[in-house]
Amino acid sequence: MAKIKLFLSDVDGVMTDAGMYYTESGDEFKKFNTHDGMAFNLLKAAGIKTGIITTENTKIVERRAAKLKIDYVYQGAGFKGKLAAAEEICAKENISLNEVAYIGDDINCIQLLEAVGLAACPANSTKKVKAIKGIIILQTKGGEGAIREFVDDYILEE
Repeated sequence: MAKIKLFLSDVDGVMTDAGMYYTESGDEFKKFNTHDGMAFNLLKAAGIKTGIITTENTKIVERRAAKLKIDYVYQGAGFKGKLAAAEEICAKENISLNEVAYIGDDINCIQLLEAVGLAACPANSTKKVKAIKGIIILQTKGGEGAIREFVDDYILEE
């Protein structure tokens, strides 16, 4: 395995529990896990660039990414858009997809999960994602610290 130089994550189902919460007035809520937030800080401290690639497009994700000082945020990426977004980031960083770690949970993540050097999914991911050859199926569910498990146990482990 090549040294990981870029960490990318999906949002819904990975950074969150995949729930969509709405008030009667239409306000949307997402619950993020602080352990995952610390994982992004640990990656940055280790010199690893970070990014989010999601099909959703919300201010909530924008705010969370800003708070965590995430290097790259791609919102609104479609089924083929996630891989293209990752390739664009790799070109900017002058690295290969083999030097990328990605965590995703659903069918719109499959292309990217199959292309990166290190791929993982939360315990509650879809069957098609879990069936990807070589994927790390984490013990933790999305929104409950899956990113932290991936970072601690597979990326920053000594």
